[in-house]
Order: sequence, then C-alpha cells, then structure tokens
Amino acid sequence: MSLTQWNRPHILQWSQRLLDSYSHWTGEELIERMGEETYQARTLFEAPFVVVSHGVEPDPILNYGNQTALDLWELSWAQFITTPSRLTAEPDDRDERGRMLERARLNGYFDGYRGVRISSTGRRFLVEQALIWTVIDLAGRPIGQAATFSHWSMVR
Repeated sequence: MSLTQWNRPHILQWSQRLLDSYSHWTGEELIERMGEETYQARTLFEAPFVVVSHGVEPDPILNYGNQTALDLWELSWAQFITTPSRLTAEPDDRDERGRMLERARLNGYFDGYRGVRISSTGRRFLVEQALIWTVIDLAGRPIGQAATFSHWSMVR
C-alpha cells in the first residue's frame, strides 16, 4: 500500500475506531497514542505486529490490514480489502474461527486465540496469542471486528 492509502480520510477514521475500540474493551492502548490522527494511523500501519479487520456484512469483507498483515498474507492493499474474511482460514479451521468471533462479539473481545491461517499463495502459518475485538462507532454500535497478534510461525 502506498503511503497515500493509509492517509485517506476513511482509513484515518477507521484507524481511530480500531484504536478507540481496542482501548474501550481492553483498557490498554494498541499503540502509543501520541500526535495527530495521521501520525497514529501511520504508526498503526507500520507496526511490527499484525492488525486486521472486517466489517459487519453477512459474509464480512476485510477492510483493513497493516503492512505486516499484507506481507504475511502476501496480498496487496487492493487484494486484501476485497477478500472475504473467512478465506484467511483454511476450510477445516473456519468453524473454530467462527466460534472465536462470536465470543468476541458477545463479550467485546477475546484474548488468546490460536489457529492456522493461510496466505494467498497457500503458505500456512500458526497464529498464537491473538486478541480479537469488536470495533464500535462513537455511539457504541458494532461496525466490525479486528484482530491483532505478534506471534506466528510457518507450518509445513
């Protein structure tokens, strides 16, 4: 993604929703919240850990992935934001993924998720200690779900 992509108004706004919602549910900050929204959005995009999210469609579509996520899933920004979220997991792992997302939806967040994911080229990787949270708008209404993790390993 070019630098102009994360700097687009809707991405700046979504980045703030991600950060605000994470803080709302966990009581912690995902990144150090200093500087203006543009600085925070860039910091989030360039973070050395994965941050991904999807909307609330019936079959949710990914709507954000930071550079670490794009690299791990081996996708461009344009490819990433048109991918159904369920396709990030192998078919056998989708039921467990769905249960985890439902727990996060019901409780605001779920910490400690572990599961295998698959990149666009078929490379499999094990995600560990992922935290999933519900993204909310300023009125507290759910507008998506997000996940972050910094521990993964390639699976043969």
